[in-house]
Amino acid sequence: FRSLPLQTQEPFKSLRERERERERERKEMPTTTTTSNNLQPYSSSSHHHQHSPKTLASLLSLLALLSLCICVKAYIFIYAGCSQEKYSPSSPFEPNLNSFLASVVSSSSQALYNNFALGNSTPGSSSPSDSTLYGLYQCRGDLKPSECSSCMQSAVSQIGLVCPYSYGATLQLEGCYLRYERYDFLGKPDTTVMYKRCSKSINNDVEFLRRRDDVLADLQGAFGFRVSSSGSVQGFSQCLGDLSQADCSACLAEAVKDLKTLCGSAAAGHVFLAKCYAQYWLAGYYDLGTHGAGPSQEDEVAKTIAIIVGVIGGIAVLIILLSLCRGSADGK
Repeated sequence: FRSLPLQTQEPFKSLRERERERERERKEMPTTTTTSNNLQPYSSSSHHHQHSPKTLASLLSLLALLSLCICVKAYIFIYAGCSQEKYSPSSPFEPNLNSFLASVVSSSSQALYNNFALGNSTPGSSSPSDSTLYGLYQCRGDLKPSECSSCMQSAVSQIGLVCPYSYGATLQLEGCYLRYERYDFLGKPDTTVMYKRCSKSINNDVEFLRRRDDVLADLQGAFGFRVSSSGSVQGFSQCLGDLSQADCSACLAEAVKDLKTLCGSAAAGHVFLAKCYAQYWLAGYYDLGTHGAGPSQEDEVAKTIAIIVGVIGGIAVLIILLSLCRGSADGK
């Protein structure tokens, strides 16, 4: 019999005491192992790589939505007009109208203007047939074809809601125009005032009035779409594409005269005639707001949105950097 070395010998313990110690050891070991395993994923870099993309995706989605809010100006409603004559759902006019609207959506991705004539009309007859339809669309001259197509899709989706079952309808959005009728209106001048809007007046500002008149004189000589500026005053004008150059000039001359007459010394003025429009504004007054009383409320909203987007973008970048740094540290 050989005894154990002195430093490893244990004091004498009863069998019951040894059994109690073994029981305590068995209870303690699983608890320690389980706690360690459960905590490990939360302290490892794998956790951040699993959840950071979701957080980033949410932030990027929010950024996209906020950016979308800034880009909706072309879709702002200006005015609409509806014919009092109504067609029935079974009328031969309806399939021609549907065909016209589909053609508008298709064509607007390629061209900023087009006109259409569908159905059969009796030559020399003053009354249109039930199926006859004439129509056109036009986008603002500074829009890209893709932007024009998006604007026209919005107009097409709205016109049936604004003018249900109408034999004639007109819809003007900020960036595009859509019209159809039973009678042939194509190429015929029309200087009827459809819509006007004026901001508050600027009194006793000779310099502003001089620059405004310079801009309006330049716009009056346009054919098609024209942008003009003089100092802090800017403006643009456009005729519908079915007008001749002479008819366009006459229409714009009338629009400019109406701007001066109806808006006086207003800081901004918008006049839409049936076949052309002209607008001018002093810097900060483009969107006239509900009462046309000052700088653009939408511009202020856009500035606020831009600030929010910038802050959220900075937070997103910071989260990405922290995730990468945390991942590198855990990897080491």
